[in-house]
Amino acid sequence: MRQFLSSGYVKLSLICCSLCFLFSCEKDDPVHSEVPAIEFLSATPDSVTENQSITFSIKYTDGDGDLGADQPNVYNLFLTDTRVNVTYQYRIKQLAPDNSTITITGTLNILLNSTAIIGEDQSQDVIYSMYVVDRAGHQSNVITCPAIHVHK
Repeated sequence: MRQFLSSGYVKLSLICCSLCFLFSCEKDDPVHSEVPAIEFLSATPDSVTENQSITFSIKYTDGDGDLGADQPNVYNLFLTDTRVNVTYQYRIKQLAPDNSTITITGTLNILLNSTAIIGEDQSQDVIYSMYVVDRAGHQSNVITCPAIHVHK
């Protein structure tokens, strides 16, 4: 019996069991929702002269890949000046082929050509919010950027 326990058979059995255990564990891929999600990354510059442009950068993730559209008259990104509730509409080009069901993620840069001061103030802080809508009509979460200082 002593010979059996000290033999290579026990070591081989332990190695085989360990390998079976190791390979039986699967790494689960993260599951992403078919509803797109966005995250604020930056707004540059964060202080502007009236009528100067601002670039917003956001991160997007869409679990079924239907964010964006090929039609030029379809708007799917919405940027709102929260002071006056004015919404600017943008088009995100189609990011994945039709009928694909892949998770897509990336960064979008949105250019706001100018912003203005409302009223007689010499400067104001402006807060913008934004969201996206995919081809199935799913609206993402709404994000708000930090205040951008606008001056004359």
